[in-house]
Amino acid sequence: MDIDYIKPEEMPDLNIDRLGTPTIESPLQQYNCHFTEDSEKICMYSHSDHLKAYENSSNKLPMLEQAGPRRKIFFNPENLNCGIVTCGGLCPGLNDVIRILTMNLYWQYGVKTIYGFRYGYLGLTPNAPAEPILLTPEIVKDIHVRGGDILASSRGPRDADIMVDTLEKMDIGILFVIGGDGTLHGAREIVKAVKRRNLQISVIGIPKTIDNDISGIEQSFGFSTAVEAARMAILSAHEEARGAWNGVGLVKLMGRESGFIAAYSTLANSDVNFCFVPEAPFNLKGENGFLKELERRLDRKHHAVIVVAEGLSKRLAAEQANLNKDASGNVLFNDVGPLLKEIITQYFRERQKPMSLKYIDPSYMIRSLPADSNDSAFCLMLGQNAAHAGMSGRTNMVIGYCNQHFVHLPIDLTIRKRKIINPNGHLWQTVLETTGQKC
Repeated sequence: MDIDYIKPEEMPDLNIDRLGTPTIESPLQQYNCHFTEDSEKICMYSHSDHLKAYENSSNKLPMLEQAGPRRKIFFNPENLNCGIVTCGGLCPGLNDVIRILTMNLYWQYGVKTIYGFRYGYLGLTPNAPAEPILLTPEIVKDIHVRGGDILASSRGPRDADIMVDTLEKMDIGILFVIGGDGTLHGAREIVKAVKRRNLQISVIGIPKTIDNDISGIEQSFGFSTAVEAARMAILSAHEEARGAWNGVGLVKLMGRESGFIAAYSTLANSDVNFCFVPEAPFNLKGENGFLKELERRLDRKHHAVIVVAEGLSKRLAAEQANLNKDASGNVLFNDVGPLLKEIITQYFRERQKPMSLKYIDPSYMIRSLPADSNDSAFCLMLGQNAAHAGMSGRTNMVIGYCNQHFVHLPIDLTIRKRKIINPNGHLWQTVLETTGQKC
């Protein structure tokens, strides 16, 4: 999956902050480990057009540090305390990441004190609803086969200085922050507060969102599982549509700003006839609009499957958008599924044409499941590389997957803007080619 292209003059600094020079021999040397050298770099881009743009500018090619274990580490494992916090909504793979972080730190590095902060950033404040959990291999050994989040989560910003008070009080050396865009913004604020106090605390981000909308990376964990779960909902919608004369199966999927789940679920099930995402143009009425195209489809085939991302509501009826926001600052739109269902039903009712519409909203089901095999393996590699980065003394960074390698990314790169589908790009053209839609 492509990452967003950044112009040479807009590329942020890709150097990774470090707390100091690593001087301790890594315990991994006893395992005959293959170590990654600091000189190993991965280019962000592989497309010739992107490379030419940098070759023709005064900027150097954007190179990222390759992730992996280092020969020397910064922290002494014998007296190191680590913390893990998960923020935002549920996501398949959360328990997998928590498990591998605990296992890797405990067994490979010899870190015996690993705290799991409960209920997101709230767990780092005096108002925490529950005490941190002392994570051990025994506690986490089976959590990867479960959905949900053993630590639980919450939304909303917290005062960074208050959270750093907690980290300082508990003598935390490395904080692993697992979350999406809002969570990583919070991680950056923690880094700033740590720097103001000249503390030796590393902050390592691990990108989590089923929407796959984090900038600078190809894929976040949870996305693969979400697409597979959404695919099953689409299969059901197809059978419901075929089971009635002029049957319509309408599936609404998550995706406020980015329609990656809807797009990839459509490609995973080529029975979809219409796919709509917030990034692409959408025409509802008129001779070439969606309603007329749907009518033609039913006249011809007598069944249709529609997939719509939740963020389409802002295109469908801007005047109906609810500008209230959730605790993380995300704009809340009126539910596009029931709205589109009513519009379609009204259209065919006015024309006195028979139509049977079945509406399916898998919604929270697709984010609370256990991770599939692809996500589980992905989570394991993310967690291992996060542990390696933290132990080496790196900070203010995120572990990401870019150009087929795990890399170190500055937090600022991942939060510079939300990753979205390019309506003129290859992915969306493939979707249109698959559905055959003209609207």
